[in-house]
Amino acid sequence: MSAVKVCAATEVELSSAVRVVIDNQAIALVKDSAGEIFAIGDTCTHGDVSLSEGFVEGETIECWAHGSHFSLRTGLALTLPAYEPVPVFTVTIVDGNVYIDPTPRYDYEREEA
Repeated sequence: MSAVKVCAATEVELSSAVRVVIDNQAIALVKDSAGEIFAIGDTCTHGDVSLSEGFVEGETIECWAHGSHFSLRTGLALTLPAYEPVPVFTVTIVDGNVYIDPTPRYDYEREEA
């Protein structure tokens, strides 16, 4: 599937996340403190809660329920109690609009190499 327009880049505030749904797939669209935009699976792999309701810290998002941190770049669970990664999605910005390719990627293997 090709990328889907989800919002204007200005609609996502610094160090915050919003939930978007593409083809029944919940995705957390996250802007870090440097203004870079990421898209990761919105469901915590430990507690089955929305990551977009969590706290953005640097290039991580913290699950509000139990404190697990996930990498925005790779989807890796960085702290317990979560240990399974979440998928990441390709984000492109075109004319100030955010597009997400809803095909999940698992980039954590590349980071470990």
